[in-house]
Amino acid sequence: MDTAVVQTALPSAGEITLFGMFWQAHIVVKLVMIGLIAASVWCWAIIVDKSLLFSRYRRAMDQFEEVFWSGRSLDELYRSLEDRPAHGMQALFLAAMREWKRTFDGQRRAVGSLQQRIDRALDLAVQREGETLQARLSVLATVGSSAPFIGLFGTVWGIMTSFRSIAASNNTSLAVVAPGIAEALFATAIGLFAAIPAVIAYNKLQSEATRTQARLEGFADEFSSILSRQIDERAAA
Repeated sequence: MDTAVVQTALPSAGEITLFGMFWQAHIVVKLVMIGLIAASVWCWAIIVDKSLLFSRYRRAMDQFEEVFWSGRSLDELYRSLEDRPAHGMQALFLAAMREWKRTFDGQRRAVGSLQQRIDRALDLAVQREGETLQARLSVLATVGSSAPFIGLFGTVWGIMTSFRSIAASNNTSLAVVAPGIAEALFATAIGLFAAIPAVIAYNKLQSEATRTQARLEGFADEFSSILSRQIDERAAA
């Protein structure tokens, strides 16, 4: 094959663009790039959603704690919240108070095991809230750990294709080698573009979820102690 013909078919250095590298890449490399871009978009959607969720949790917990510790009676607070959608500390409060109400508003008062039932209700509520906080964070961890290797696979495949093209053309000049190598390395770049934000966001959001759950567990312990004292007072009366 004539060298002039080969060089005419290849893009010059000034014509190498991101879209051009994608369009001229092998079909396998294209699929890798598309998959990594889709994973990156998915990760960013999770990051935004979780950031907004944690922000709502913090505001809701701050507001609830302010009302809870204001001296307002538990029964009055329960009546004002029982028909509203609940999450965070409010969900824990309602779960424990429902168990309390079922015991003292019923005809038969099984007070002896009430504290254990309240503790179980609080534990289940904390577990459900923790599952909500942790949901889809594993996607960020998976993308963060696997995206660089997926991008590397695309790079290796692209380089292999480039070497086969070089062997077929019997031309090893930089003008022949550079475009194919650039297309292959582009897959690794996209893999890193998907992985780096996913890893950073996972570490931050996981830490935020852990702090929020610890705060919920602390409130559950405090509220359980408050109800335990009231149970003892009613038993002694």
